[in-house]
Amino acid sequence: MKKKRRNRVKQTTSLEARLSLEAQRLRNKAYHMPLGSARELLFRRARQMDEAREMSEVLTLPPTASQSSGRSRGC
Repeated sequence: MKKKRRNRVKQTTSLEARLSLEAQRLRNKAYHMPLGSARELLFRRARQMDEAREMSEVLTLPPTASQSSGRSRGC
């Protein structure tokens, strides 16, 4: 049996940029929809994309001296 090879793609834009663009696309799509649950779902997904972008930015920041000293002792 032949092993399936995984499709690997080199990303040309950062994760933060892709999340931001997707959030913008979802909002634009939602603005053109009639009021209802489908529209609210798109707005919710856009907010989730923004939150994911913010988390990614925070997680990629280098640790500061105050952050690393307080957490190393389990405080």
